[in-house]
Amino acid sequence: MSIMSESVRIVACPTCKAEVRWEPQSRYRPFCSERCRLIDLGQWASETYRVPAEEDSPPGEAPPTH
Repeated sequence: MSIMSESVRIVACPTCKAEVRWEPQSRYRPFCSERCRLIDLGQWASETYRVPAEEDSPPGEAPPTH
């Protein structure tokens, strides 16, 4: 029998860039801590982070021209 070594993926915390092991024991992954997770959540809540979006035209209507 051969034993395969498991490689654990290491990612950077999106907030502070600390190394985080990507495994079930890493409670806040991809963040390193609850503090970094809450900082990120606050950025979304204050609309500092935004996802660009385009408005869809209702069915049957032509898209607006700019």
